[in-house]
Amino acid sequence: MLNIQLYFAAVGYTFESGMRILLTHGYFLALDEREQQIMRPYVPLGLLYISAWLNKHDVAHDVLDTTFMQPDAQWDYINTIKPDVIALYVNLMTRKHIVSIMQRIRSDANLSETRIILGGPEVRNHAEQFLQFGADYLVLGEGEESFLELIQCLQNNLPTYQIKGIAQLDVSGKVCISAEREKMRNLDDLPMPNREAVDLQHYLDVWKKHHGKNAISVSTMRGCPYTCTWCSRAVYGQSYRRRSPEKVVEELVHIQNTYAPDTIWFVDDVFTISHKWLSSFADAIEKQSINMPFECITRADRMSEEVIHLLKRAGCFRVWIGAESGSQRIIDAMDRRVDVTQVQEMIRLTRAQGIEAGTFIMLGYPGEAESDIHATVQHLIAAQPDYFTITTAYPIKGTALYTTVQPSITQSPDWATGSDREIQFARTYPETYYPHAVRYVVHAVAYTKTHKWMHLLKAKVALLGMQWVRLVHAR
Repeated sequence: MLNIQLYFAAVGYTFESGMRILLTHGYFLALDEREQQIMRPYVPLGLLYISAWLNKHDVAHDVLDTTFMQPDAQWDYINTIKPDVIALYVNLMTRKHIVSIMQRIRSDANLSETRIILGGPEVRNHAEQFLQFGADYLVLGEGEESFLELIQCLQNNLPTYQIKGIAQLDVSGKVCISAEREKMRNLDDLPMPNREAVDLQHYLDVWKKHHGKNAISVSTMRGCPYTCTWCSRAVYGQSYRRRSPEKVVEELVHIQNTYAPDTIWFVDDVFTISHKWLSSFADAIEKQSINMPFECITRADRMSEEVIHLLKRAGCFRVWIGAESGSQRIIDAMDRRVDVTQVQEMIRLTRAQGIEAGTFIMLGYPGEAESDIHATVQHLIAAQPDYFTITTAYPIKGTALYTTVQPSITQSPDWATGSDREIQFARTYPETYYPHAVRYVVHAVAYTKTHKWMHLLKAKVALLGMQWVRLVHAR
């Protein structure tokens, strides 16, 4: 990392403090109908890593977590403290709220000097739009080092174009993107996320009320080396970097002593990617004699009987094994690089060893036919996961899936008020087909587990709905 402070001190500049910096985001649980049904909110972990990095370098700042707030309450806070810099985390779900916040700031005379900085997975592939809508700077990719250097320059009215990993408009109004920031090699240099900056007990209480148990999210790695076509790698890239097992366990001990949660949710894309790391992690857990039940996500090709035993040793009570489809043809089209029979085998083996197994299903992928959906039902019946989630495929800008469907996009939402989830493209069947398909999969699988006639009836009605839409579409 280029130490901006030392560099400019060497050429005669001195650094002054006193700039009011606010870190916040645009997620509001009260506006998220889906999450209100699930009620498993998590803290904005990426923002709390930025906060911890600023603390490590003695940069004073405020953090405002909006999860349990209304937008007007956030606006009142911003108006009260009138920050010199407001840094906003933005993702697929929160883009429209972030745009709204920026527009309010830009139309308020009392905030005319406030600089707006955006970061998160959404900014890289929408840089021009965010800058045109009022952002002064975008932090592209991994944010800690770039954001710190940017703040140090702004504090001292120094040029920002030399900072890596930054997008901004030049004097002519053209988008200027600096050199890519090198990825942080040693993640042990990261301090623990600053969970003390948010009301974490509120999260725990919500979980406890709705599920009987609560959870705290933890990250052990950054990046993913796999090439699934629908997955965005806009922040950490196609890489694999990880904190040492000892550092992760140190964080778990701190969490246990400070918050005493019931469970841990590891947010990593592929928790068991390194069997050597997992073995050391299980050893470190046992050495510290801590009991911290956790759930995680992985891939079938990174599972085995030995890996399942390691997970159990470490305290895993549930593992999510990705599949996305029960059709090998569709799995191959997604570039998942996994065999559907292996997914089934690992789900069954995991459950046999006393760990719950969940999986993910995606319908509506380009080229998917009704026969593929039937194959997905058979796959779930054969695998018998304890849980599965099901979504309809949508293309995120910057992914291979987006590139594939871009020529066939039939409807795009207004950029400032919608999201990529609302993009419609020419699938095998009309959009109205897929709500029926989702219900068909859910109830067909439920019937095989419960043998309740109501599930069978709902599955048959959903199947008739699918066939009716298909028949009308064929005309």
